[in-house]
Amino acid sequence: MTEAATHAAGGTPGNASVRSGLSGRAPAVQLGAVLAGTLVLTLSSYLVVPMVPVPVTMQTLAVTLVGALYGWRLGAITVLAWLAQAAIGLPVLAGGAGGLAHFAGPTGGYLAGFVLAAALTGWLAERGWSGRRPVLAFAAMLAGNALCLVTGAAWLAVLIGPEKAVTLGVLPFLLGGLLKSALGAALLTGGGRLADRFRAGR
Repeated sequence: MTEAATHAAGGTPGNASVRSGLSGRAPAVQLGAVLAGTLVLTLSSYLVVPMVPVPVTMQTLAVTLVGALYGWRLGAITVLAWLAQAAIGLPVLAGGAGGLAHFAGPTGGYLAGFVLAAALTGWLAERGWSGRRPVLAFAAMLAGNALCLVTGAAWLAVLIGPEKAVTLGVLPFLLGGLLKSALGAALLTGGGRLADRFRAGR
């Protein structure tokens, strides 16, 4: 599809595959996408760097990628399905953890932020902040990471106070957020180019 055709169809360059590839598909296909997304989120949880009070994982990278690839609605649903698995005790969180206790502990704000981050990144991607626009893709990823840090720190502030929340729950994750945002944008850009070549028959 050319850029002009994409605009004529009501889409934006670089995100046509999101809308036509998932949002318009049969419920069974969307269910499969949700299950695949929860698996990716679980795998990302097992890549852990132990820290106190919140460990560093690849979860935010996976969350923002799911949002960007699935769109805001299906992205948020996928993260909610993953958190539901955690709530019933499945070992899908950082280091294979699970159970309701994690939603009330230090990680609770970050878990809630994952849903918002996926929705925000997906919403931006549906408006062209993805695919063929690397700078905007990076900005969308960064916005999702930042939103997750804000919600996580807000909950931590309730538990341990604002100063400690920023010191322990924000500052250690800033560099990682930047790097994961850059990696996410690179994956989206590379994936978009491969998809364009495949559609062009090259």
